[in-house]
Amino acid sequence: MQSKSTVKEIKERFDKDVERFSNLETGQQATIDAPLCMELIANAALSCNPEAKNLLDIGCGAGNLSLKILEQFPQMNSDLLDLSKPMLTRAKDRVTWATTGTVETIQADLRDAKLEEGKYDIIVAAAVLHHLREDEDWENVFAKIFKLLAPGGSFWISDLVIHDDPQIQQMMWNWYGSYLEKLKGPEYRKDVFAYIAKEDSPRSLVYQLNLMEKVGFTGAEILHKNSCFAAFGGRKPK
Repeated sequence: MQSKSTVKEIKERFDKDVERFSNLETGQQATIDAPLCMELIANAALSCNPEAKNLLDIGCGAGNLSLKILEQFPQMNSDLLDLSKPMLTRAKDRVTWATTGTVETIQADLRDAKLEEGKYDIIVAAAVLHHLREDEDWENVFAKIFKLLAPGGSFWISDLVIHDDPQIQQMMWNWYGSYLEKLKGPEYRKDVFAYIAKEDSPRSLVYQLNLMEKVGFTGAEILHKNSCFAAFGGRKPK
């Protein structure tokens, strides 16, 4: 079995990939419906937490999702967390122009980051949780995010997902492969699949919704799902 990328290797790759993650109009092209998912999450956050004051963007990249959310919350304070210093530098530069609130950057793995519990009205994680490996890691991260949220706060995810039924997974994988080929050709499909095999270890949508419920979230909602990608979230009880 192919060994997965280490945290250090993931960080080093993202350090060199800032430009690709800086297009607000397209998002990540290999991610199906990325712009739509960002739009839906921003509006869901507004619907659930219209008076929100504090945002945490986990794995913020170059800041696309924060920028989309700040269109709805132009006075919100934003804490941007990422492994990559170049990503954080770009994100802070872009996000600072979009809010009158404070903007703080945190270079860390969420699992190690020292963050204030109960602070955040909205927490988002786009294309980042699929880097988690073991089930214990997944549960610990979801439990930590729950503690970081203020009562009544909401948590929104946009990410690659797998399917628990092997036949459905293969069908969806074939569909995604066709999408990638139409986008940039067969070599692009090969490269993306090799990258996923090396770097990612996603879980199913059902797995993650069940995990949210297990750690205390209520009112889980699926905002969108297309093939191997989904946008979803839930609330911390008041």
